Amino acid sequence: MPDDALTLLGGRSATEFLRDYWQQKPLLIRGAYPDFESPIDPNDLAGLACEEGIESRLVEEHGKEGPWQVRHGPFDEKVFAELPEQDWTLLVQAVDHYIPEVAALLEDFTFLPRWRLDDIMISYAPPGGSVGPHVDQYDVFLLQASGRRRWQLGGRVADDAPIVQGIDLKILERFELEPGHEWVLEPGDMLYLPPGWAHHGVSESDDCLTVSVGFRAPSADEAITSFADYMGEGLPASHRYADPDMTPPSDPAELDDEALARMRALILDTLDDPAQLAQWFGRVMTQPKYVDQLQPSETPTEVDTLVAELHNGAEIERTLGSRFAYRLHDDGEATLFVDGDGFACSPILARIMASTAPIDADLLGHEGADRLLVQLLDRGSLSWPMDDDEYDDWDEDDA
Repeated sequence: MPDDALTLLGGRSATEFLRDYWQQKPLLIRGAYPDFESPIDPNDLAGLACEEGIESRLVEEHGKEGPWQVRHGPFDEKVFAELPEQDWTLLVQAVDHYIPEVAALLEDFTFLPRWRLDDIMISYAPPGGSVGPHVDQYDVFLLQASGRRRWQLGGRVADDAPIVQGIDLKILERFELEPGHEWVLEPGDMLYLPPGWAHHGVSESDDCLTVSVGFRAPSADEAITSFADYMGEGLPASHRYADPDMTPPSDPAELDDEALARMRALILDTLDDPAQLAQWFGRVMTQPKYVDQLQPSETPTEVDTLVAELHNGAEIERTLGSRFAYRLHDDGEATLFVDGDGFACSPILARIMASTAPIDADLLGHEGADRLLVQLLDRGSLSWPMDDDEYDDWDEDDA
């Protein structure tokens, strides 16, 4: 990718942004999206919040049950009619999984690895709407989609910073504004925040929509547990603690240094496998955000049927929300990682599948492409495009 100046980064190149700001300090970008028009309106966002299986929250600063009341969706439409005129926020997670125009925004962030992107959350708030001062443990780009929102930053805070007790939000007990770190964002403006920075956003206008592009960052405890589970699944029962070099103990109740050294060697020798680490990492970084996200085919796809459809001009789509990445190997082969699984294939096929290139008949010229496409179709990572009638049916039955 050419390292050109990007309007999205305020005229900086990707190299400059990564060197000077990424995971180091915030960056305000005025006009990151010139003449920006929101890809979703408040009514559509509220409609998503009424759907089963879509993660949504409603935060009321002055709720009937107390301050900072949080309710979780799906919601009934009458809930929104009963809300006050100010001081509440609706948050809907993974909107890119459902709205193609929202998903398209992710392609603007390919100056970062695709597998680091998590999802796009969109929030709506009338005047005064907020979720309180808080800290996120991941990078985030906050794009103002409509209306105006005032952002205040409070600098980095410690992991053990006190939070308000008794509510379903991690609001900081103390928030001190950093001098010079207060801005009002208008449509097309964007704010980048690295992990650990306290921030507080408050809507200043009707129909305030904010797009949050978040990133995946597994914690150390999550990574260690996940990798140990992955490795453990493939180990034989005979791979155990052993002590053929043991000498008579001075005290049979003591855990001596030699015993600890043997256990340490067992663990480290088992986990120190770069090839297995790559296989685990590819799977964990492409896992679907939600376990029930994939919709497997009810009947298996025949290879001949798929080939015929593609030769007749059909194209296959990557399912919204599905995640693709690949790893090249020293033997000239590759692993394509898709939605938490790995598939052996050629490097060129892996690159194409993990890109935004069309999936059409041209792909069939690569060895094994037909079988790979069938597998990904049947597990729901790929899908045939909906025709207009199907879109109409979806709107009526599912929206």
